[in-house]
Amino acid sequence: MKAEMKAVVLGLAALAAATLARAEEVNVAVAANFTAPMNVIAAEFAKDTGHEAKLAFGSSGKFYAQIKNGAPFQVFLSADDAKPAKLEQEGMTVVGSRFTYAVGTLVLWSAKPGFVDDKAAVLKRGDYNKLAIANPKLAPYGAAAVEVLEGMGLMAAAEPKLVQGENIAQTFQFALTGNAELGFVALSQVMKDGKITSGSAWIVPGNLHQPIRQDAVILSSGEGNAAAVALMKYLQGDKAKAIIRSYGYDI
Repeated sequence: MKAEMKAVVLGLAALAAATLARAEEVNVAVAANFTAPMNVIAAEFAKDTGHEAKLAFGSSGKFYAQIKNGAPFQVFLSADDAKPAKLEQEGMTVVGSRFTYAVGTLVLWSAKPGFVDDKAAVLKRGDYNKLAIANPKLAPYGAAAVEVLEGMGLMAAAEPKLVQGENIAQTFQFALTGNAELGFVALSQVMKDGKITSGSAWIVPGNLHQPIRQDAVILSSGEGNAAAVALMKYLQGDKAKAIIRSYGYDI
């Protein structure tokens, strides 16, 4: 019996060693809006697979430029579908690896409780000094914010009050610190477990802007990287999807 138990223990140890030997790292460029859910997903991914996802967060536009210039990323999680598609067209991705991992939601948010209602009355009245948006040339959430303001006929009144963040993370900081009373940010930045965590917000109806489809893709430098392949599969699994939805995204 002892000999059998010893054999089982040795077998499990050998299996664990083999698993660790196969574990790899993957460098992932992640759109700033996806910071909170991706940190949670990466931790679960490491526990469940043994692989490690090393994350960098920032503007999708800047990541696109960095990837074009040889930045050492193997996977790109963009804030839109256009940049991964463009990289695909330019022959810089693994063919067939691109998919939409989340559909983002735009929200008008203020750190002040009660300042924003569910009809965005404060925006329509112009009763604010500064409105933060992400750079619309680099950030899809910024482009969506401009589309909303133009569609509501409020762009001319809002333009002198706009404060631009380099990316959605900086935009949120402007609103969080009160440097801007309002900010068009990603719902994921102010929501957890399906609830707005603080302040006041208007969740922008999806019909006021083009869908914010966020695509993931394995870059050419990630071809043959087991961790890259495993991460893409993991993002499409039930556990990751539940985490993504809990931060206000659609799938």
